[in-house]
Amino acid sequence: MNIVFLDRASLVANVRRPAFVHAWTEYDATTAAQAAERLRGAAIAITNKVPLRADTLAQLPDLKLIAVAATGTDIVDLAAARERGIVVCNIRDYAYAAVPEHTFALILALRRNLLAYRADVEAGAWQRSPRFCLFDHPIRDLHGSRLGLVGFGALGRRVAQIGRAFGMEIAVHTRTPVHGVVNLPLDELLATSDIVSLHVPLKDETRNLIGAAQLAAMKRTSLLINTARGGLVDEAALADALTRGVIAGAGFDVLTQEPPAPDNVLLNLRLPNFILTPHNAWASFEAMQGLADQLIDNVEAFVAGAPRNVVG
Repeated sequence: MNIVFLDRASLVANVRRPAFVHAWTEYDATTAAQAAERLRGAAIAITNKVPLRADTLAQLPDLKLIAVAATGTDIVDLAAARERGIVVCNIRDYAYAAVPEHTFALILALRRNLLAYRADVEAGAWQRSPRFCLFDHPIRDLHGSRLGLVGFGALGRRVAQIGRAFGMEIAVHTRTPVHGVVNLPLDELLATSDIVSLHVPLKDETRNLIGAAQLAAMKRTSLLINTARGGLVDEAALADALTRGVIAGAGFDVLTQEPPAPDNVLLNLRLPNFILTPHNAWASFEAMQGLADQLIDNVEAFVAGAPRNVVG
């Protein structure tokens, strides 16, 4: 059983070897153009972010399993895999603590204007102040505000749980109404929420889910948080909305293209009300080790004849 891990350097964790006879090959990184050659003869492919499209899969008659070392599977042509009888499995609920904690790190930093106040202190504004404190930038509590969640899977539910602990009101927009939670159409959720946080996968129907019209529907005092997928938001529209004060701020951990091009409009946005982190909300030590363990669990389950976490 030949196993090839295409982008091992994307996972900083101990990846145990499967408990069955196998040959293991790993590469720190692989380009899309290199994937077919490196996977030739492999029965199991492990990929985090290396795309496996229809033309690549057509060259791999021995491939039986694609084990995605992540939750998102938009890197795989699922229809082509299904047509060729290739099972695709993914990782689930491994960042149950990491991503929600990062989400609230962004929310709190923006809601309390930490970047602006840090800049003030570094510039000597506090030292020159006639008062004992500075309050030149608005500071808002989370308590009593509405947190609007677009998507209500495991991570969305955990974010809601933390929000309730802060005393926030929770509203959701999701395909399947949730009992005991305020369920709203997207336009109403955007118009009435103080903070909107995205927790949906990137699919054709969610691409550019938030554009200029949706941003304009939000409160001028509201925040947009995205720790899900970059393609959910029209980045040019967001940059414009932040520059013109259409919304109060945004915290992003993802961009449409990753790594980003140097001229990405959000990468070059220098505003105290915008925080961009390099797609590492998921990357706590604990989360990455849990991902690695689940990854090999998935591989072993497939070989044992009981595939788990199957996608599509």
